[in-house]
Amino acid sequence: MDVPSSARIVIVGGGAIGCSIAYHLARRGERDVVLLERLQLTHGATWHAAGLVGQLRSSSNLTRLMRYSAELYARLEAETGQATGWHGVGSLRLASSPARWRELQRSATMAKGFGFQVDLVTPSEARERFPLIDPKGVVGAAWITGDGYVDPASLTAAYAAGARAGGVRIVQNVTVTGLEKAGRRVTRVLTAHGAIAAECVINAAGMWARDIAAMVDTRVAACAVEHQYYVTEKTPKIPAGLPTLRDPDHNFYVKPEPGALAVGGWESNTRPWGAAGIRDDFGPELLPPDFERFSPLAEAAAMRIPVLNEVGIRELINGPIPITADGEPIIGLSPELDNFYLCCGFTSGIAASGGAGSVMANWIVDGDPGMDLWPFDVRRFGAPHAVKRFLYERAVESYGRYYHIAWPNAEAEVGRNARRSPLHARLEAANAVYGNKFGWERPNWFAPRGTEPVDPPSFDRGAAFEAIGHEHRAVRERVGLVDMSSFSKLGVAGSGALALLQRLAVNDLDRPVGSIVYTQLCNVRGGIEADVTITRLAPDRFYFVTGSALGVRDRSTIERVAGGGVTLTDQTSAKAVLTLCGPRSRDVLATLTDASLANADFPYMSARMLDLGHAPVLVLRVSYVGELGYELHVPTEYALDLYEALWRAGEAHGIANVGYRAINSLRLEKQYLVWGTDITPDYNPYEAGLGFCVALNKGEFDARAALAEVKARGPRQRLAWFTAPPEANMWGGEIVLAGDRVLASVKSAGYGYTVGRAILCAYLPADEPVPSDYAVEVMGVRYPALRHARPLYDPERKAIFAA
Repeated sequence: MDVPSSARIVIVGGGAIGCSIAYHLARRGERDVVLLERLQLTHGATWHAAGLVGQLRSSSNLTRLMRYSAELYARLEAETGQATGWHGVGSLRLASSPARWRELQRSATMAKGFGFQVDLVTPSEARERFPLIDPKGVVGAAWITGDGYVDPASLTAAYAAGARAGGVRIVQNVTVTGLEKAGRRVTRVLTAHGAIAAECVINAAGMWARDIAAMVDTRVAACAVEHQYYVTEKTPKIPAGLPTLRDPDHNFYVKPEPGALAVGGWESNTRPWGAAGIRDDFGPELLPPDFERFSPLAEAAAMRIPVLNEVGIRELINGPIPITADGEPIIGLSPELDNFYLCCGFTSGIAASGGAGSVMANWIVDGDPGMDLWPFDVRRFGAPHAVKRFLYERAVESYGRYYHIAWPNAEAEVGRNARRSPLHARLEAANAVYGNKFGWERPNWFAPRGTEPVDPPSFDRGAAFEAIGHEHRAVRERVGLVDMSSFSKLGVAGSGALALLQRLAVNDLDRPVGSIVYTQLCNVRGGIEADVTITRLAPDRFYFVTGSALGVRDRSTIERVAGGGVTLTDQTSAKAVLTLCGPRSRDVLATLTDASLANADFPYMSARMLDLGHAPVLVLRVSYVGELGYELHVPTEYALDLYEALWRAGEAHGIANVGYRAINSLRLEKQYLVWGTDITPDYNPYEAGLGFCVALNKGEFDARAALAEVKARGPRQRLAWFTAPPEANMWGGEIVLAGDRVLASVKSAGYGYTVGRAILCAYLPADEPVPSDYAVEVMGVRYPALRHARPLYDPERKAIFAA
C-alpha cells in the first residue's frame, strides 16, 4: 500500500461523501490530498443506496446545497468521462390527506422565497406524469422538474476520477487505526501501513465516523440503522421515463429502474445497527431482510401502484445506513479541535454529496463554508446527544419520522425527561405542556386546569392559542414567572478574559463591574456567530449567557481564539434561572429582599448579588419581553425554594406561570431577535438593525474592518418588520411580496396578543422602494401586510425602564 508519510489534507472514508470532498478540494486547487478507504470505494453504505435526489429542503441554504448537487450530477460525466447514471426525470410527491396537501402548499410557498420552482398539480395531472398510480384518495401533488436519481457507485467513481485528475491520491484497503493529536490539533493519522503527518483531517467515515472521532476523544452523535427497499422483477408493464415518486402519507418512495421499480420506505420500527461496534472489514454486505417489518410499506405501495400486485420481487435489500440524533447530517469543524472536520451521518448522502463536498472544500480552503449551515452544524449537538441510549432512541425516531408531516409544533417523543430543571415536577403539576431543547424539558405553555396538557401536531392554532394569550397578558399587565434554567451559562475568567471577549464581541465590554452588555460575536466577515449577554462580575471575571442549544457552538467560538490566562467554566447545570417579568415584578421581588430595587440603585442592564429569601442569587436586570424584568441565576439546589417564595409573594399581584411560546409572542412585539432564525453568519449587525451594538471606536476586534466597511457604504439588505391580519397564522418560511413580485422569505413570525395582529420579519434589499401593496403569502393564501419602522409595543421602552 502506497501510504505517504505526510499530506496537507487526509480524508478518511471513500464513499460518495469522502470522494466528493476530494473532488471539490482538487477543483479548488488542493493537490496534497490523500483519501483513505479501509476496503474499496463505496463499500460502506454508498453501494446499496437507492440514489434518489430531491432538492427542496427546509431553508434556502440547504436547498442551495441540494440544487448544486443536481446541477453537478448533470455535468459530471462530461467533465470526468465517467458515467454517473444521472436521470433528471423530475419527482412527484403525493398528498394522500388534506393535512399533507397543506404541507405541500406550505412547501411550495416556501420554495418561492428560495427562487425555486415547485408546481402543485391535481391528482389527474399527477397520474399523467406517473401513469401507474391509482389516484384514489390523492388530494394533490407537488412536481419538481429538476429532481431525479443517480447511480451511487457510478457517481462515486466519477468523483474519484475527477479527484485523481486533480492530483488527489486515493489509497484503498487501508484501515485507519488511530489519530494522534497535540493540543487542539490532530497531527498524525495512523494506519496499518504507516503513519501520515497531516495538517488537516476530514472524518467522512460514514457508519464508522463515531469510531474515528473517538480516536481523538470526540463524541459524535451519529450511528447506523437498518434501511430496506425491494426491487421488482422486470416487466413490460413498467414504462420507461417515469419520474421518482414519494407517497409520504403511506411512507414509501419509488425509484424507476429499467423495466422495474425500486420501492423503499421508512419503517417506524427499524432496528439500530452497530451499537456494539462495527467490524473494520464489514464490506459490501447486506443484512437479513425483514419481510414482516417491511410488509406494511409494501402493502401501501401496492395499493397506490396496483401493478406491484402483478410483478414479483427480485430482491429485498436490507442495508445499514448512517443517521444522527435528529436525522440531519453533520458538517463542520469539531468544536474541540482546530483541524479535524466532520462530514458524516448522511441518511440521504447521495442527494447531498455534491453540495456537502463543495461546502467542505470551501471551509478548508477559505475558512468558511460560504453559507450558514446551522441545521447541519456539528455544534448543534453536545454531550447529551452522544449518550448511546439517547442517540439510538432519537435516531430510530428520526428515521421513522422521515416522511412525517413537518408540523411546526412537533416535539420528539423519545429521549425525554433526561434533563429536568429543579422546577420540573412543580410545573408539571401546574399543567405545563413540555417541549424539548438540547435534551432539556422546557415548558412551552400551560394548559388550563382540568384539561389535558397535550399539544396535538397541527398547522392551526388549537387549544394552545388562548392559553398562550393568557400568559402573554399576564406579563404585559401583571407579572409572569418563567423557568429558563436551560440557558447555556459560561464563566470566562482570568487576566486575559477581557481582551479575549473584546476581540470577539462587537460591543464594548470594558465597562464597570456589574454591567450587562448585550452583544453579538461576529466573524472577520462581519457575520453574526452569536447573540449573547455578557455580565462583568469582576475586573477579570465575566458571565456569558446564551441559548439552550447554543452553548457548544458559542464556547467553541471562544476556545478557538483563547490563549493563556483564560479559564472557561460551564455553569449551565450549576445554576437554574427563573425569569420574573412584568410591571409588578419589582413589587414581587421586593418582598424577598431588603436591598433597594429602585432604578437609581439597580438600573436596567446591571447585575447584583442579592439574598432572595433563603437563596444567594445573581440578579440580572434584563428583559427579552419588553417589560420590567429580572433574570434570577441561582444555585440549582435553591431553585425550588426560590420559586415557591416568588409564587407566594406574587399571588397578590396575579402571578402566572409562563412558557416559551408566550415569550416568543412578547419578543415579536418588541422586534427582538432569535439567533439561528433572524440572525446567522449570513447577516451582519447593521443589516439586522443591531448597529447600536457595534462599538467601532473601542479599538481593534475581529469584525471591525468588515463592519466599518458596511457602515461606510450602508448595508445591502435590512431586516424589515410587518404585521398582517390576525387570521394569518404564520410560523416562519412564508414569503413577502410587493404586488406579484416575491421579495423575501419570512424569518420569525407569530401572533402579537397585545397588538392583535400577526407579526413577521424578512430581509429586504436596502434599495427596495417602499410600495403600498405589501402582502404575505401563507400556504398559497395572500394577506395584506403593513411595514413598521418601530416596534409595535412600547417603542419608547418606558416599560423596561419603569421607575
